[in-house]
Amino acid sequence: MSQTCKKLFNASVFSNFKALSNRNVRNAPQLRLYHLGSSLAARISFNMADIGEGIKEVVVKEWFVKEGDTVKQFDDICEVQSDKASVTITSRYDGVIAKLHYKVDDVALVGKPLVDIETDGDDVPREEKSEPDPQIKQKSPPPASKEDTAEKISIHKEQSSGPASSTTNEVVDSNKEVLCIPAVRRLAKEHNIDLTKVKGTGRDGRILKEDALHYLENLKKSPAPTQQPPTTTSQPRVQSVPSGTDRVEPIKGFQKAMVKTMTDSLKIPHFVYSDELKITRLSQIRKTLKTSHNQSISFMPFLVKAVSNALQRYPVLNSSIDDRCENVTYHARHNIGVAMDTKVGLAVPVIKDVQDLGVMEIHAELRRLVESGKQGVFKPSDLAGGTFAVSNIGSIGGTYMKPVILPPQVAIMAIGTSQLLPRYDDDLNIVPEEIANISVAADHRVIDGATVANFVKDLKKQVENPYLLFLNI
Repeated sequence: MSQTCKKLFNASVFSNFKALSNRNVRNAPQLRLYHLGSSLAARISFNMADIGEGIKEVVVKEWFVKEGDTVKQFDDICEVQSDKASVTITSRYDGVIAKLHYKVDDVALVGKPLVDIETDGDDVPREEKSEPDPQIKQKSPPPASKEDTAEKISIHKEQSSGPASSTTNEVVDSNKEVLCIPAVRRLAKEHNIDLTKVKGTGRDGRILKEDALHYLENLKKSPAPTQQPPTTTSQPRVQSVPSGTDRVEPIKGFQKAMVKTMTDSLKIPHFVYSDELKITRLSQIRKTLKTSHNQSISFMPFLVKAVSNALQRYPVLNSSIDDRCENVTYHARHNIGVAMDTKVGLAVPVIKDVQDLGVMEIHAELRRLVESGKQGVFKPSDLAGGTFAVSNIGSIGGTYMKPVILPPQVAIMAIGTSQLLPRYDDDLNIVPEEIANISVAADHRVIDGATVANFVKDLKKQVENPYLLFLNI
């Protein structure tokens, strides 16, 4: 090939390659350059989790954190109260609390943001990242050490215009700073401890839990100060505030559940059957257990077991009915609820599978539920799945009553207070008998009066003759 042909060939190839390259560059997608900085923190909206049982809203009872606190996974965030139980919410992430969406006593909705947490963006699923708030700086706070997470409480005492309290002569610095962790703050709140008077033994004077407990123990041991007579020379007279001021409180928690349940209950046509039980022999067994075996057991475990035995013979009382009153479900399990007057109001915790339990096992489970009621904290499972209910109103007072059915259940029994009353024996002699009255309310749409009467007759036979109760005959 001549030199001239080579030049023409090369020029043609270069021209085609240049045109092709320009066309590809024009059609190629534009590249965007992102600046990667050192701050990759993501802000997460930590939603209120579904705690089951169809609960849609809860009341925030207490916060264990505040904005700016550092939290780790499984750290307690807050305690919430539903209409069925109290639940402690824990953190799912490591990070810093950026925002609390509710205050104490506010109603939080399930599925809605509870808190915002600033955390490492690499550890957060894409769907849980939220856009940063323009009003909040994007720079993440420095990681806090364990000691820096201690809560700093600045207590300001307001000076009273009335006479000074004579219960203490200590002078409290109005700007004194107290260092403690949230657990110590909660302990002080429960026992009404003034943290400014507690000497901290931790680093930088930080108050430890042991310090608060030691102060509380010394406070209980120290004698109460004598009351000084009030002086009338220099202090002005304080005018009393009327005690009859009206106040409005929202219906929430267990009381809100009672509103809904009782509204539905009053739609049921109730049929009530009452009778009396002679519990003299059962009381003798209880006294024997207490003196011989040091076992203090109430009347309720025996009654609950007798109810379960009777339900085996009359299963319709252990059933439930659907909303349209078209189907009745006969439950194999005897999950018997026991109505209690608890710290948070009326609750009906459930003893599960009573048909498989002995009297002492029922006693142990009942004690556990009573302790939970005193603290006002039930697990959701403790309040769910009831098939029959017993109300021991007699522990407060009263004889006969009309208990109200808890839908979708179809029956409930209430027992009144026990009394020592005169009764005739088989020889027509007057003898003292310990008597307790019971009342059974049943849904008259599915249960007739004869069935309830026979159920009570069977129950009465076992309670009045305890050996039949233990043998289930």
